Amino acid sequence: MVAPDQPALSDEGGGSSSVVPERLRRAVIAFDTREAPGTVIIDTGNTALYYVLGQGRAIRYGVGVGREGFTWSGVQTISRKAEWPDWHPPTEMIARQPYLPRFMAGGPGNPLGARAMYLGSSVYRIHGTNDPSTIGKFVSSGCIRLTNEDVADLFSRVDVGTRVVVLPKGASHFEARGLEAKRMLTVRPSAASARPIATTSGRQAMNLSTSALY
Repeated sequence: MVAPDQPALSDEGGGSSSVVPERLRRAVIAFDTREAPGTVIIDTGNTALYYVLGQGRAIRYGVGVGREGFTWSGVQTISRKAEWPDWHPPTEMIARQPYLPRFMAGGPGNPLGARAMYLGSSVYRIHGTNDPSTIGKFVSSGCIRLTNEDVADLFSRVDVGTRVVVLPKGASHFEARGLEAKRMLTVRPSAASARPIATTSGRQAMNLSTSALY
C-alpha cells in the first residue's frame, strides 16, 4: 500500500517495461569489477548504471545521460537522498533557459521523478523521470535519469556516502568484456519498487518530460 501522503510511483505511458530497450531493463548480470560491493558505476557511453553486488555480479539499470556537450566523468559520493524531490533549476540552467520555473514542487509531474540522489556538491543528480522514453538516450544537462520504478529500487539500496563512478562516454571497454553475453539472473524488486504503479496524465507531466531540462 502507498502511504496516503505520497503519490504512487508513476511512469508516463502506462509503465516503463514496454518503452525501455530490452538491453537496458533491470536485471542482475555477471559483472567483473574491482570496485567494492555497494558502488554505483555509470557507463555513460552505453547508457547503463550498475550497482555492484560483489561476487562477480551487479544489477544493471538503463539510464538517460547528458546530451552532446553535457556528459561528464569522475568520482562522486551521494550526499543527499530525497523522495519526490522539489526541483530548483540550477543557476547555470536558468542562464541557458530563462523561461524555466524557479521552483516546482515534487510529485508525478516533476521532471526529477520519484526519487533523487544528489552527487557531492555538484549540480548533478541521479533521479527518476516522468518520461521513460528518454532512457537509453543522450538527453539531459548532465544528470543521470532512470525510470521511476528503477530509481526507487536503486534508492532503497544506496546510502549517503555511496561511491559513484561515472565513466567517460568513450569508455566502451565494458561492452568489449562481453558482460551482456553472460548469463542473466532475475532481479528481485525491493520493497520500494513493489509499490503500485499509477499512470500520470499528459497534463500532469506539463510537457517538461520531453525536454532536455535536467
